[in-house]
This record gives sequence, C-alpha cells and structure tokens, in this order.
Amino acid sequence: MLIPMVIEQTARGERAYDIYSRLLKDRIIFLGAPIDDVFSNLVIAQLLFLEAEDPEKDINLYINSPGGSVTAGLGIYDTMQYVKSPITTICLGQAASMGALLLAAGTKGKRFALPNARVMIHQPMGGFQGQATEIDIHAREILKMRERLNEILAKHTGQPLEKIAQDTERDYFMSGEEAKAYGLIDEVIVRSPDTRLRAETKTNETALVQDPG
Repeated sequence: MLIPMVIEQTARGERAYDIYSRLLKDRIIFLGAPIDDVFSNLVIAQLLFLEAEDPEKDINLYINSPGGSVTAGLGIYDTMQYVKSPITTICLGQAASMGALLLAAGTKGKRFALPNARVMIHQPMGGFQGQATEIDIHAREILKMRERLNEILAKHTGQPLEKIAQDTERDYFMSGEEAKAYGLIDEVIVRSPDTRLRAETKTNETALVQDPG
C-alpha cells in the first residue's frame, strides 16, 4: 500500500512525514487495519510515546477496523487503561469485534462515532485441528476468553453481563445511535470534537461580549 507523504514548512526548511507520523504529531493514532500482533505493537508503542510526551493531554484514537486477534487487541486495551492520558475514541467506517471493545474502552464522555459508522460485537472465534486433547484445551481457552471479553464490555457499557453474553452469541450489528443507547459510545458526531469545542467557545465568547451583564 502506498502511504502518502506530507511536506511541512519549518524554520529550517521542508520536512517530509508519512501521513501516520504527521497525525501522531497531533496526538492522533489511526487504528485502521485488522488487529494482529505486529499492528498491535505499533499502536501500543504510539500510546506509550504520547503518554511519555505529555500525560495530561488527550490521545485521539480513530478506529476503522474489522477486529482481529483477541490477545493482540487485549494488549492495546490494557495499554489504554495503563496510560494516564485521557483517550478519545472515534469510530469511522466500522468498529467490529475487538475494534468495538477498544471503541468502548475510551475515556467516558470521549467515545464517539460518525453518523454512518457501524459497530459489531460477537464472541471470539477459533478453528483448531489436532488431537482431541489439544482441541479441548483450545476450546476451554476460548470459553475463558469469551467470559473475560464479556466482562470488559459489561464494565464499559453498563449493560448486565447476562445481556452481553446473550447479545454476543451471534454477530450483533449496531448503528451509531444504537451503539450510543447500548453504552458503547457517548455521542454520534458530525464534526471533530476539537472543532466543536472551538465553535462552542467562540459562541460563548460572542455571547459574553453582547451581554456583559
């Protein structure tokens, strides 16, 4: 895949960044691929870097992912809980499977979806071959993993564990508004949260000027 480059003018001349490095400079991480171990490590490294740079500033995690490896996704999840920085999560396109869990794991009040985004939760899947004892071991591990994922979703959505278990029996698709009602996100937005904040601040300042009393 061809990665676009961005040319930035500085006091020392021009500097070229790949688009993801340039976004990182603005504390934006783009989770836009299936989640495997390699991709997970990249996201984890970016989270740790941004926290070390300024633990008080928000990290903005944009998600457009079909999900992927459970253990790789849980590595990202644990790091999101570990860092001190508030984490804004924004779904565009889709947040499915582990992508949905990471969307819900953002800081409460800072979990968003765009109007046409789709969110999907389900139970972990696995296909194994080998001796019966090996298949049995893997089956037990999947059941443990399913229980843990359901607990995490219940924690971040406020839904009863029994409802989460029932809903994840099959693929459970939601629109942005449905994901909001479910507790996976806090709001459906049409503009960047920062843009909205600046607009609201400007409106409030105008009101103060017009009505100083």
